[in-house]
Amino acid sequence: MEKVNKTEQEWRESLSDQQYYVLRQAGTERPFTGELVDTEDEGTYNCAACGNELFSSETKFHSGSGWPSFWDVISQGNVELHQDISHGMRRTEITCAKCGGHLGHVFEDGPRDKTGLRYCINSAALDFDPEVGQ
Repeated sequence: MEKVNKTEQEWRESLSDQQYYVLRQAGTERPFTGELVDTEDEGTYNCAACGNELFSSETKFHSGSGWPSFWDVISQGNVELHQDISHGMRRTEITCAKCGGHLGHVFEDGPRDKTGLRYCINSAALDFDPEVGQ
């Protein structure tokens, strides 16, 4: 996958303040405030910074966490996982493999009849592309 390389100034100019905070500074939006938390339309969730396809609506579920949640990614090669020990916790951070943008974290409390994983993603890190004809 070809990587997207921009200066921090270029990222600031191409992203909203909230997107920059989440994607480039590893911030987190407040729970239940993101635009995509309750979206139930069919489509694809792409990285808001570079357009990389990340999640399908087919794997989205309501976790009650306050952030869009998915039980799988479109392709494992489209995301990267990193150990995150910030805030006194041990978590697994998810970043976009194409641009390095922070997306959220993955936890092992997702649907047991699927992968058992919950990809907990900030709405600000995502652009939703609805299915054609919807």
